[in-house]
Amino acid sequence: MNPIRILLADDHGLVRAGIRALLQNIANVQVVAEASDGYQAVQLVAEQHPDIAMLDVAMKGMNGIEATARILKEFPHTRVIILSVHANEEYVRQALRAGARGYLLKDAAVAELELAVNAVARGETYLSPAVSKHLVNDFARHESNTSPFEKLTPRQREILQLIAEGRTTKEIAQQLGVSIKTVETHRAQLMERLDIHDITGLVRYAIRMGLVEE
Repeated sequence: MNPIRILLADDHGLVRAGIRALLQNIANVQVVAEASDGYQAVQLVAEQHPDIAMLDVAMKGMNGIEATARILKEFPHTRVIILSVHANEEYVRQALRAGARGYLLKDAAVAELELAVNAVARGETYLSPAVSKHLVNDFARHESNTSPFEKLTPRQREILQLIAEGRTTKEIAQQLGVSIKTVETHRAQLMERLDIHDITGLVRYAIRMGLVEE
């Protein structure tokens, strides 16, 4: 039987090392690559084509939700498990909408990691028990109730996260390879679409939506 090949992404080195050690103790599992942010995770999926990408939800630069959407758009055969400290419904709904097949809380029991990996490898969906029992039904029911956040383009969400991380307009432009004018235009569209008209408000909104940690 071929091993389940896993890419692990978390921006905390010690956390990543601990999860890797646990994964390596699971029969028929092989950690083939590690990433410290969403950009690197997408790149390594392109290089390694893992069966499963395990992504921390709150990574700097590009978070796990955005990385999930990009990975699944380019490499639909890779399944994604989101790792998170947050059990609230909004985080989980975002992960499922992006295409994640698993949502595992970081305070889960060790045995749960094995359950999640094997379930997702079989093509099933795995959610930590602490997540609302009715979440999947709620997800389907609310599918038509699109929030302002879900109407943002991937580029707008990316810029929102970078603003919340304290990057200047010039720094954002350099990182994304676009002009300062383009960043300013996206920021203005963000404020209009979210009805938030100052940077502080954007930062608070990004924290509430799980793009960055407080």
